[in-house]
Amino acid sequence: MPGRLRKVMNLDRPLIIGIGGAHSSIGKTTLAASVIRYLSSGKPCSLFNKTPRVGAIKYTKENIFASVTDDEAIIGEKGKDTARLAEAGSEKTVWIRSSAENLDETLPLAMERMPGLDVIVIEGNSAIEFAKPDIIIFIQGGADDDTKPSAERLRRIADIIIEKAGRPGRCAAACIMKELPARIGDDEMEVIIKLMEDTSKKKKIIELLGQKAVEGRITCAVARMIAEETGAPYSSVGAAANELKIKIRNCELGCF
Repeated sequence: MPGRLRKVMNLDRPLIIGIGGAHSSIGKTTLAASVIRYLSSGKPCSLFNKTPRVGAIKYTKENIFASVTDDEAIIGEKGKDTARLAEAGSEKTVWIRSSAENLDETLPLAMERMPGLDVIVIEGNSAIEFAKPDIIIFIQGGADDDTKPSAERLRRIADIIIEKAGRPGRCAAACIMKELPARIGDDEMEVIIKLMEDTSKKKKIIELLGQKAVEGRITCAVARMIAEETGAPYSSVGAAANELKIKIRNCELGCF
């Protein structure tokens, strides 16, 4: 049901999506622009009950100075990553240049410039680690690519991992593409959006299970209620409960 999960999650703030990668030039901006283009186009996404208003934050590591800019002349300068994000449909694009240590000051300043948005896409590993987004997507490289230590930290906590060719068996989450094209097509984006929906749903199920469980147990009725509230199949609630080692008692229909 469109928008149902968003309503259940009761989030007054924007949904934050973080996009990071193993190293520079791996395709973070390509993916960020594709996510923005898809969401702002009004194509189906059960996280929202209307076409969401989308914004973007681009983070660039800069150790000499710190700046936060939304000047359209700078943002839209041809060839810049920020221009690609704006052209993809970002209503408000903010560019942060600072050290990772200064993100506690620069990132809140950027967020303050983005009121009224439904989604904010953040590109940049350090900014993602600081912001702790609702959904983290990570692009990892081939077998010969070196992942920076800071990127490895992010990879370990990513919800969705996009695998580039030549690195089998290293995914902690769902590997969905072997190669990242210059512009990701609708078929690939539908897979990514579905994974984003599933990620949000699972996180909400886990949150509700944690709230409702008493001494590591919940009733079948409560488990069914969680499934109905989140729009998830009973099996997904049962799997999440098993993962959390929560027992479902008094099962009435053999659903769990």
